[in-house]
Amino acid sequence: MLDKELLDILACPKCKGELEYDRENNRLICHACKLKYKIEDDIPNMLIDEAEPF
Repeated sequence: MLDKELLDILACPKCKGELEYDRENNRLICHACKLKYKIEDDIPNMLIDEAEPF
């Protein structure tokens, strides 16, 4: 589970927009870019090339 303070400062690396934390799937979601960023070992992978489209 990600820390609330970290979630408050994270932004989408592509559009700099707000991210939603999907606790169930352990991902960060950018609705503007339609991308999902994985979180592994409580570390968000914010690489655009490794994000999954939805």
